[in-house]
Amino acid sequence: MSDDLQRVVDELALNLGRPVLLEDHLQRVVAYSEQTEPMDDVRRESILRRHTTPEVLQWLRAAGIFDSQGALRIPAAPELGLLPRVCVPARYDGRLLGFLWLIDSDPPMSEEDVRIAAKTAPGLALSLFHNSLVAGLAASRELEAVTALLLGDREAARTLIETGDFPHREPVTVLVARPVGEPDENARLAMERGLLAARSRFASRHPLHLVRHDHGVLLLAGKPVDLRAGMSVPVVVGIGRPRPALADAAESYREALHAADVAARIPGFGPSAEWAKLGVYRMLSLVPGGELHAGVERLLADRQHLPLLETLETYLDLAGSAVATARALRLHRTSLYYRLQRVEQLAETDLRNGDERLALHLSLKLARLSGRYRPRLPTAAR
Repeated sequence: MSDDLQRVVDELALNLGRPVLLEDHLQRVVAYSEQTEPMDDVRRESILRRHTTPEVLQWLRAAGIFDSQGALRIPAAPELGLLPRVCVPARYDGRLLGFLWLIDSDPPMSEEDVRIAAKTAPGLALSLFHNSLVAGLAASRELEAVTALLLGDREAARTLIETGDFPHREPVTVLVARPVGEPDENARLAMERGLLAARSRFASRHPLHLVRHDHGVLLLAGKPVDLRAGMSVPVVVGIGRPRPALADAAESYREALHAADVAARIPGFGPSAEWAKLGVYRMLSLVPGGELHAGVERLLADRQHLPLLETLETYLDLAGSAVATARALRLHRTSLYYRLQRVEQLAETDLRNGDERLALHLSLKLARLSGRYRPRLPTAAR
């Protein structure tokens, strides 16, 4: 944070006798004055988490803060914990660089107070512009190096170490966060804010990050952390195994990507999955999509056969134990044997054959991983 920006914010707050907060164009908190009453939930969360919730962002955008050329009064939104505000966009040469925020209550701001606040905006915009040039250059260099590193360029690791962005001879762990549902621009921005918040929380771990269209990446020195805590959108997280040196980060990244895919597609793993704990899915996630057992393909083709697939998978998960399968599915033994006989008939297979059982079992897990098979029941075993 620039000392000039903090000084201007503090002086304005003292002059107007009310708290002032400055955000950049992505609505990340840059500077804020000492807090005096009034304070609402939105300001409290902005200061503590360094960003605003998606619901509040949508409300403020609808109020016209990105289009306004001058000071704008924002009405209260009690359902969002938002008191009335005055927003002063900070623009330099027509370019929006940030927002100056003042709570407009107890008492409301006078027109003269609004004019005083508006007069500070050009100077703040210029400082934000200078800061963005410096930060942008550093961020651009880091982005290039991290991108190259994750593609396997070991020289990029040397660059990041020499510039002081990552310690020498420290192990590295890579985490991948994928938004739940279809990725869009809002999710991408939310991941960017969440990763920046994580970098702030874990600054002692020398974090680096990268945001791609459908996932975000965090690199840390040492062991993994809880990445979901700072995200304002639902995500699943994949965690690669730690590697002894930054130059090997691409290997941890590949594992984290696969782990995130498994977490997204296999409900039993929950919202976070470690590569080292994926079991059979660690191997299957590396298998290109191909042909399944012909009998499984036939059963998948007809939705009415879903109970048979669920029965078969449970039976194979439980090592072919009819007693354990009947108990898990709450079926009478006679009903279980009937279902297994139907599976053998329709799939043209023999469940007494070990090779057939293995092919069927792996095909079911691959079908789960690809999303073609979505059982209504939890797996009896991974």
